[in-house]
Amino acid sequence: MSSDDVSTMPTRRHVIGAAGVAACGAVLTGCGSGEPAPAIVPPGIKGKVIAQTADIPVGGGKVITKWKIVITQPTSGVFKAFTASCPHRGCAVGRVGDGVIRCPCHGSEFAADSGKCLKGPAEAPLAEFALRVDGDGIVMV
Repeated sequence: MSSDDVSTMPTRRHVIGAAGVAACGAVLTGCGSGEPAPAIVPPGIKGKVIAQTADIPVGGGKVITKWKIVITQPTSGVFKAFTASCPHRGCAVGRVGDGVIRCPCHGSEFAADSGKCLKGPAEAPLAEFALRVDGDGIVMV
């Protein structure tokens, strides 16, 4: 082999570096899609009452910090559950009122009836969890 042949051969470091760049690109492509991640119910609460209907005001909601879930009641008798982690930077959403879930970190806002992003910088909606009302209790399914 001549010295010219050696200089054009990729080194192990180049091959590993190129593979790393390709993997990061694939991951970042998924992050920027704006699609909601599948909602995974936090361990230990499936089938359990996590809130009382009387504690969730109509047009508002309540953040259940223990499980990082926000429960809303967009209209009388309709309850929704979403992740309380803002998809922008993972901050916990704070206030729920007038049909809007607000993130205090960067000002993102989400619809209390669907989790849809209404105002950025977040681009993705809040992931929704399935729930049911059992008497006066709100139960995660």
